[in-house]
Amino acid sequence: MAMQSGVLGMIEKVGNRLPDPVVIFVWMIVALFVGSMIAAGLGASAVNPATGETLTAVSLATSENLRRLFVDMPRTLTSFAPLGFVLTVMLGAGVAERTGLFSAAMRASVSKAPKALLTPIIIFTAIISNHAADAAYVVLVPLAGVVFAAAGRHPVAGIAAAFAGVSGGFSANIFPGHLDALLLGITEPAARLLDPTWTANIAGNWWFILAMTVVFTPLGWWVTDKIVEPRLGPWNPVAPTPESAETEAEAEATGARERKGLIWAGLGAVLVIGLWAAMTIGPAAPFINAEGGPGERLTPFYSSLVAGFFMLFLVCGVAYGAAVGTVKNQGDVVRLTGQSMAEMGPYIVLAFVAAHFVAMFNWSNLGAIIAIHGAEGLRASGMPTPLLLTSMVLLAASINIFIGSASAKWAALAPILVPMLMLLGVSPEMSTAAYRMGDSTTNIVTPLMVYFPLILGFAQRYQKDFRVGSLMAVMVPYSLTFLAAGLIMVLAWTSFDLPLGPGASVDYVLPVQVQVQP
Repeated sequence: MAMQSGVLGMIEKVGNRLPDPVVIFVWMIVALFVGSMIAAGLGASAVNPATGETLTAVSLATSENLRRLFVDMPRTLTSFAPLGFVLTVMLGAGVAERTGLFSAAMRASVSKAPKALLTPIIIFTAIISNHAADAAYVVLVPLAGVVFAAAGRHPVAGIAAAFAGVSGGFSANIFPGHLDALLLGITEPAARLLDPTWTANIAGNWWFILAMTVVFTPLGWWVTDKIVEPRLGPWNPVAPTPESAETEAEAEATGARERKGLIWAGLGAVLVIGLWAAMTIGPAAPFINAEGGPGERLTPFYSSLVAGFFMLFLVCGVAYGAAVGTVKNQGDVVRLTGQSMAEMGPYIVLAFVAAHFVAMFNWSNLGAIIAIHGAEGLRASGMPTPLLLTSMVLLAASINIFIGSASAKWAALAPILVPMLMLLGVSPEMSTAAYRMGDSTTNIVTPLMVYFPLILGFAQRYQKDFRVGSLMAVMVPYSLTFLAAGLIMVLAWTSFDLPLGPGASVDYVLPVQVQVQP
């Protein structure tokens, strides 16, 4: 891939010099260690408005903290909330992916789409397929090019539309999934710096990400049909060969098996959803806290959603695999779950360093102190909350150009931003929603995104002279449109105090209301 000149070249050059996110966290831990000693020596402190307690900076070099660092190292990792959330969901999602369920569902969604609705169907399918993680890039994006070419349309436009949905709409979906578990799991320890009782709700951004899907689908449709495809020009398809006809016959046989598998998977989904409904609305429902207040009655249900998505993916994946022959016995299920966990190795390494950074930030009290003083400064500035959150969207969008990992960025930002905004009356769920909006919209315009070279390769199958700058130029209209829409959504949510999900609102009130003096 040739180095580009201008702004693109500068971004690529700077980004290529950044170390791996794991190494970044190691250096952040070193900086935190030194910073804690300096802050403790200077007597840095702040009053926690939730409890009235004076928090003082604590050096991480004390005997107590050094002992806690090394003695509790296994506990620090296992108590990192996102680790349990993500591994649980991915146990089921890994089976669904490896049995072929995700790939078949994506093919079924777009292969017979009406020509007039081809673009929105591909974009919508791409958005909801981000639950399938890598499979969406490897299966759906090239498939979109094939489908567009078969319809006599420019295949690169199809690739661009699918890439925009999968990656530009990375945080959007119609249901919560592993990304919600991951990001809200990181939000939890950050929120507990101020409110030790706050618990992550995997459905805390449900209505927000659903609205993203509703908004991004027609916007992506408009950008594809009105800007991207006209710019690419007409497409002259190649006449089919005997070999391709034979492939189509084989594909029809495969399609019959996949249709049977999808029916079985659908029955499995009905079974799991019915089970969860029975345990929520049935007699003596275990997912209802009968003694809780109006805002607490459904807390067990929200907490059960991680297990619910694990069961949904697992049952549907096994049902599909049994129908098409990719699952023949119990041993196959065990093997597939093992393979899914093996591929989580890089994430576990990242979780190890991120867990220790978050824990040490907590031990030092620096996170809460910085957040309290930051909140006081923002309150004194008079900056309205909607403007704060839109600034947060732009911050996440900018950082995303250089650091692609959503979890790595949020693990570093959340301990400061979440409690800071809580002190200003913004809920942890709203902070998370604003972050993920910014993180999502610029994925498609940076060559540092891990799948960018793959997408470029797909496009070059149809247009040999297609280069990095060409792909950037194609994707920038999507990115800017999604970002503008995202800023408007964040402004609307905060201005009208719209619910973010079941039991989650924009506003937040500290357990003990104590005014922060500017």
